[in-house]
Amino acid sequence: MTRIAFLHTGAVVIPPVTERARAVLPDATVVNYLDDRIVADLGDAELAASVADRLAHLAEAARDAGADVLMLTCSSISGYAAQTAARAGIPVLRIDEAMADQAVHIGARIAVIATLPTTLTPTVALLRERAALTGVEPIIVEEVVDGAFAAVSGGDRPLHDRLVASAIERLAAGADVVVLAQASMASAAERVRVDVPVLTSIEPGIARLGELIAARAATTTEGDLR
Repeated sequence: MTRIAFLHTGAVVIPPVTERARAVLPDATVVNYLDDRIVADLGDAELAASVADRLAHLAEAARDAGADVLMLTCSSISGYAAQTAARAGIPVLRIDEAMADQAVHIGARIAVIATLPTTLTPTVALLRERAALTGVEPIIVEEVVDGAFAAVSGGDRPLHDRLVASAIERLAAGADVVVLAQASMASAAERVRVDVPVLTSIEPGIARLGELIAARAATTTEGDLR
């Protein structure tokens, strides 16, 4: 049985990620790992240097517990995927990579919305990375929604969603696609009706995870038949 590990930086995304993973991969075992100080520490000059080792240690713990694959569920740490995989020795996926690929294929004008600067910057970097692979140079408009993170951290999800929804509606008018940089923002997308796609990371990210696992299973089966 496949064992999937998710590495989170916020508890709020654990239920929706786990639910989606179980829907797409019902036969897999799901294990969640959480370090809810990483995002804050990335903004601290002294503590930011500790993040790479902390992620590697969690990935190694997941590997030692039998994980076949690890997925990072926070855009703030997407840039650590390659080095974490190298240290842990198992595949490490980024939940937002599939979303980024969708965005760069939809259009040249991308609006990126986040509730934290530490998430906005790596999301924009990921979009530019994925765009470069396809030979395009999108125009990216960025915005951090003031007050939204404080609202959801304080338990006021409705206020968070209203603030984010307002930003979506405003930026969608000048974009081909809107990207929500954090998985925790997905609930806000349900509140809006705009004329362009509003992308969130969980559904496409888990779909890509499913594709990887299916490909690995097919390769194993082929090897057994030889």
